[in-house]
Amino acid sequence: MSTTPRGTDRQSAARDHLWGHFTRQSAWAQGVPTIVRGEGHHVWDADGHRLIDGLSGLFVVQLGHGREELAAAAAAQARELAFFPVWSYAHPQAIDLAERLASHAPGDVNRVFFTTGGGEAVETAWKLAKQYWKLRGRPGKHKVVSRAVAYHGTTQGALAITGLPELKAPFEPLVPGAHKVPNTNAYRAPEALRDDPKAFGRWAADRVAEAIEFEGPETVAAVFLEPVQNAGGCFPPPPGYFERVREICDEHDVLLVSDEVICAFGRIGSIFACDDLGYQPDMITCAKGMTSGYSPIGACLVSDRVYEPFARGTTSFAHGYTFGGHPVSAAVAMANLDLFEAEGVVDHVHENAPVLRAALERLLDLPIVGDVRGEGFFYGIELVKDKVTRETFDDDESERLLRGFLTPALYDAGLYCRADDRGDPVVQLAPPLTCGPAQFDEIEQILRGVLTDAWARL
Repeated sequence: MSTTPRGTDRQSAARDHLWGHFTRQSAWAQGVPTIVRGEGHHVWDADGHRLIDGLSGLFVVQLGHGREELAAAAAAQARELAFFPVWSYAHPQAIDLAERLASHAPGDVNRVFFTTGGGEAVETAWKLAKQYWKLRGRPGKHKVVSRAVAYHGTTQGALAITGLPELKAPFEPLVPGAHKVPNTNAYRAPEALRDDPKAFGRWAADRVAEAIEFEGPETVAAVFLEPVQNAGGCFPPPPGYFERVREICDEHDVLLVSDEVICAFGRIGSIFACDDLGYQPDMITCAKGMTSGYSPIGACLVSDRVYEPFARGTTSFAHGYTFGGHPVSAAVAMANLDLFEAEGVVDHVHENAPVLRAALERLLDLPIVGDVRGEGFFYGIELVKDKVTRETFDDDESERLLRGFLTPALYDAGLYCRADDRGDPVVQLAPPLTCGPAQFDEIEQILRGVLTDAWARL
């Protein structure tokens, strides 16, 4: 007899047994929002309420929900070879996917180390950087530099790289050696630099040099940067920023890691966002959109220069994950990339990104909207108390605005997105890459109504 809970029984089971990620469990006492189906740009909850998926699940579902081609690829591979590790062995799906990812990566980034998610990819990159410098005879190079408010994952190393103190405090002490520099939030830039994006870009990049020089270049292994920073609400790089960071890393012999867990696979436009933004990393971390979420996988892509000392003698990288490069996930990733090519997804994002920007920028006429920023299909809308002074909300006001009103109001209005206060209050949007002008207009109209109501309540 089936013991699968249904209806109200499932609500009880969720409250009694399921531990939500980044979730206030007490909030589930009033009910557990349960998504049961997805199709195209929409998802439905257990009560039949339809929502536009304005966040692609969690920056993941690039090609939309219900893609039979991806489900079929998973089923076919599971029948042929459901599992085998890439520990001392290989299987065709891991080989083919590694080759394909390398073909899309810039420059000499040719080696692929598979993980099962983005945090693991970041963890891998830091461990790899440490061992690389040891093999090069420079064991003192172990520290990393990353940006304030940036999110890089939840494992002990990745969490240390993360620049969100409130996320780290419950788990300290973390892995030592991670240091922070200012991010590229132009809206909150020093006042003297707000009207000169190039000067702000140079200023922000030079803070990376300052940190490396302060710690001592002989102690710094790598710099971890997202092409467009997620936490805080989508901070694009100012003009010249990554060009200068690359110069700084070369000058001090420090590796540059492009953390593209969110930004890769078309979110900004190209398969890898560093191509869109014109810089050459030494490593790329990626995950989320690689399979459009139909099966979990991640990867750390590595340049020939970084790989070279691992290719000789008895040296190995003593690191791995049981499900890294899983055959089913790799097969789904290949099918996902097939669809990217067949449907011209990269071109579609490049062509429609300005349309999404224009739709969201219409919200700037609202008194609560201070800034609209982002790239590709990845945007943040910063909410303010005063547009002239850029005054933000205090903690209590932010709590009432975001969790007390916006999150349930947006849900009720039919839009799944993120109201976030990791930094100043923002609404984040990252719709499926198959969306177009009609969906952008619908998202804008829902946001307009809810944000207008929010301002009236304030």
